Amino acid sequence: METKTRAKRNAFIDAGACVACGCCVKVCPLGAISVFRGVAARVDASRCVGCGKCAKECPASVIEIREVQV
Repeated sequence: METKTRAKRNAFIDAGACVACGCCVKVCPLGAISVFRGVAARVDASRCVGCGKCAKECPASVIEIREVQV
C-alpha cells in the first residue's frame, strides 16, 4: 500500500519589497514571523507550517507559500 505524504510548505518573504507593517506577525498562529530591525519580516522556517494566513493578510503581497524539500 502506498503512503501519501503531504509536502512541507513554508512562507517566503521578499525582504526587499517588505514594508515591515507587521500584519503577517499578527495573524501567524505559530509565531513564526517577526519583523527584523523594523526593516523587513522574517520567517522562522522551523516553526512555519505554510498555512498561508500571512500571505493572505500581506497588504504588499510580498509573501509566497512554497513547497520545500525535507
